[in-house]
Amino acid sequence: MINIKKSLLGSLAITAAVSAALILPSPSHAAASKAVVQSASQTGVIQSSVNLRDKPSLSSHVLGLVKTGEQVKILEKSNAYFYKIKTAAGKTGYISTADKYIRVGQASSGSSSSNSSSGSSNSQSNGSSSASKPAQSASAAIEKVIQTGMKYLGTPYEYGSDRNTTKTFDCSDFIRQIFKEGVGLTLPADSRQQGSWIKDNRSPVYSTNQLKRGDLVFFMSYKGSSSSAYQGINKSKQRITHVALYLGDGKLLHTYSKQAGGVVVTDFTNSWKYRFLYGGSVLK
Repeated sequence: MINIKKSLLGSLAITAAVSAALILPSPSHAAASKAVVQSASQTGVIQSSVNLRDKPSLSSHVLGLVKTGEQVKILEKSNAYFYKIKTAAGKTGYISTADKYIRVGQASSGSSSSNSSSGSSNSQSNGSSSASKPAQSASAAIEKVIQTGMKYLGTPYEYGSDRNTTKTFDCSDFIRQIFKEGVGLTLPADSRQQGSWIKDNRSPVYSTNQLKRGDLVFFMSYKGSSSSAYQGINKSKQRITHVALYLGDGKLLHTYSKQAGGVVVTDFTNSWKYRFLYGGSVLK
């Protein structure tokens, strides 16, 4: 009987030890968890007053304005275009990740003074590698956008098309749909607002030679098929009337009339180049 009791007690002790080993993290695991929390919480300084939105989307509701010079806490990077932040006043919302609006600092909890020189070296190395990822990510993302656009070839053109269906498109509705469907980014609803978005959030280019695959391209109204029809026109004063997606190699993906066949790929001919105002990349 005594031997049975000893055996039972021994079994219970072993079970308790195993449970403790499974539940309690090792010191290295605890440190790793703490490091993740620290790296996820950063501060930022607003470089130019920016809208605070209720969702990470350009079509979301504006809660207010976060003013230049204000320090904010970055809670997370919700997607490539929006940070979730908490303002000094305690408001939570989403702002643009564009460098012109926010300068990101170090982790708000600070880094441990026990970091070794090799740790610093690893941090710098990781920073360098992560800096190259956005370019790769943007390249892959724009191919998704183009692939999405190509599946709509032949979709009929309709001026002022319904933004809630894909049965017909006008030029800006088409561009908006392929970015929304391809990469989850909702651009403004019309071509002029899309042009303003490029100027506000990216670096526009004013020469067709500077355009890259996947850039948005903005055009003024048609005046004629010859260069003389556009002489003396101050393009900086012209209104955007059309938007297309540049495919590279002198090709445009867009929609502009029923007669042209709806969504089509066309050559970036001189008649289009005469109307060209500027372009720019949506993805960075």
